Amino acid sequence: MLLSQLPEDVLYHILSYLDYTSLSRLSQVCKTIYHFVNRDAVWRKIAKEFLNTGITRNGTDIYPSIPLKERVKAAQNWYDGVCKRAIPLKWKTKLLPWLQLDGDTLFLSQAADIGAHHLRQDSGKLQRKPFEIYSGHKGDVCRFVVTDSHLVSGGSDGRILVHSRRGDMLVELSGHNQEVNCLDSKDGLVISGSRDRTARIWTLTSGCPRDTIPMYDRVWSVAISPTLRTFVTGTACCENFSPLRIWDVERSECVCSLGSEFRRGAGVLDMVFESPFQLFTCSYDTFIRLWDLRLSPRKCVMAWEEPHDSALYCIQTDGNHMIASGSSYYGVVRLWDKRQTECLQFFQLSSHPVSSPVYCLRFNSSHLYAALATSLHSLDFRQNHICIR
Repeated sequence: MLLSQLPEDVLYHILSYLDYTSLSRLSQVCKTIYHFVNRDAVWRKIAKEFLNTGITRNGTDIYPSIPLKERVKAAQNWYDGVCKRAIPLKWKTKLLPWLQLDGDTLFLSQAADIGAHHLRQDSGKLQRKPFEIYSGHKGDVCRFVVTDSHLVSGGSDGRILVHSRRGDMLVELSGHNQEVNCLDSKDGLVISGSRDRTARIWTLTSGCPRDTIPMYDRVWSVAISPTLRTFVTGTACCENFSPLRIWDVERSECVCSLGSEFRRGAGVLDMVFESPFQLFTCSYDTFIRLWDLRLSPRKCVMAWEEPHDSALYCIQTDGNHMIASGSSYYGVVRLWDKRQTECLQFFQLSSHPVSSPVYCLRFNSSHLYAALATSLHSLDFRQNHICIR
């Protein structure tokens, strides 16, 4: 029998033993084999072992519309650091911008406004002029989150604004008396943290907080658990208690404090839930930490240290093997493979005389976008790779 005449389940089993280079070569044998080898089912096992292919640890596919073979091509470039750099936007005044990425839309805060920019699907290029602007703050926007139906922003004026993405509705949540440093929102629940040393629990429909929690320290970061039953706060670590604490949403009580690894001043600046029991944090003390919340006591199970002693301002993960981090000096973005302790790749985005932190970064399967003090940078990883045709 010819290879192409084998039953499909047998052929899938045979191909599961091949690496990506062998599969690429096999696809050049004939048209029949080419069409079979290009199926997502053939590449799925390989894709799960690569960086940022959209296949998460639990098997969910984040980018089902993009062929897996194309994503594996790009994944090799992420691993090797092969990309094309660009600066889609620049501005004159130094700002503390923030980013969110939702499909083919990039949201960017600049001073008191948040602009929604289209990303071209074929090239990933940013349209410079926003198709929509969300405004209303009397000071700079510090943080914002995007849900399917709303954009929720916190500003230096102490207010939280809830913008409808499907109309002109605007709801103001008032309660903080200093800048809102951080917030998170899921399924109608909003958690905010402020320089006024409180964390507050809100719903999207009420103008007043449901609960106010005294934190006795400035709150730099918050994250709601995927279960919606708990949330985590990260503080400046200027007091004699852990800067990282888990809270019960219903009872507004502290469930536990995480870690004794933090030294004084090592505030937690960003955090990401990758699952209900896996929490990633980054902080002033230059460490990215992975916390396993299933353990008793809950503890840090892995850590990655920024090699140049720079505070880490932001992180994002691909749900599987990759972490991207942004540091405080010279706009350095680093890519990490969780299976290694050393940094995989790094990119210096700002020039030596003009140093700027990476205030926020976001990525999809092909591009990474990083916001610095005076510019938005883009890294395009969709370059042709010699190993995969």
